[in-house]
Amino acid sequence: MRLSSPFFHHALTTDKVMLIVLGALLPGAFIQTYFFGYGVLINVILCAAYAVTAEIIVLKLRTLNAFEVIKDNSALVTGILIGLAIPPTLPFWMSFIGVTFAIVFAKHLYGGLGYNPFNPAMVGYVLLLISFPVEMTAWLPSREVSANLPNLTDSIILVFTGVDSSGQNVNQLRALADGFTMATPLDHLKTEYTLGKMNSEIALGTHYQENLKGWTWVNLGYLFGGVLLLLTKTIRWQIPLSIIISIAVTSAVLHGWDNEIFGSTQFHLLSGATMIGAFFIATDPVSASTTPKGRIIYGALIGFLVVIIRTFGGYPDAIAFAVLLLNLAAPTIDHYTQPVIYGHKKVESSANE
Repeated sequence: MRLSSPFFHHALTTDKVMLIVLGALLPGAFIQTYFFGYGVLINVILCAAYAVTAEIIVLKLRTLNAFEVIKDNSALVTGILIGLAIPPTLPFWMSFIGVTFAIVFAKHLYGGLGYNPFNPAMVGYVLLLISFPVEMTAWLPSREVSANLPNLTDSIILVFTGVDSSGQNVNQLRALADGFTMATPLDHLKTEYTLGKMNSEIALGTHYQENLKGWTWVNLGYLFGGVLLLLTKTIRWQIPLSIIISIAVTSAVLHGWDNEIFGSTQFHLLSGATMIGAFFIATDPVSASTTPKGRIIYGALIGFLVVIIRTFGGYPDAIAFAVLLLNLAAPTIDHYTQPVIYGHKKVESSANE
């Protein structure tokens, strides 16, 4: 039997793509759990359950076939991404608010998967960050420097009650052996800059260096998963590569201008949510740019904004804000970067348009 053109058929359905994404998240998620405790795993399980439950309820209210829609695994991925983005000690009801808002308002309010203009996971994350800034920045120090990293039982109790089995709250658990409370490297660096300290002074802190190692390994884990996505052709290379190059160039320029008050390229690439943002968040096929040139511009602008917001903004990390801002710009970028159809000439816009 002769088949008519086109002859290319993409075998990856939405559910298979989402399963590949989940598999690629595993290396980074395991490393993150090792360095920051079982709370990471608890958050992932809770947020996944919240997301799937919220999606089923909304689909029932919309009189749609919940089973047919839910099996595309998109809600599951949204929940897990939020679970990995929030601190491991975040109270369960806060994560419930963020995930539910992401599914109900950022996804289904616009019509469901394929119609949402913004990345749902990042909308939920930003809602939590703006509403609960203290709790959302209360990350535990990494295993290498923490004196009080909770075990599985204490992690469960902490998430649901706010204290562990011995009555210690999050702030007490964040305190190191010498009584100093350790923030994330990005948050710590921003705080030290506001106090007038220079990079050479900040780098002398042993706790800071050890905590930075934990975040470095987490980013390398997500980088490994991102490479798997590229090798399986689940995502295209333009967005993650342009984000990484843009972050590297922007941070190198600032660091070269004054290496005492601006973070290095290595610091920006291997701290915070850089790699999970570049490979797993910014590449969302619905809310990102879709043209080849547009993806490069889209990714480059995200990388630029990440460094600028981290350096001059009020929040320590900037992946979510940069992605959402470029979600707004994606339709315009696609409009002006449409490729020329093979065999046709580029049509110039008229002066009256």
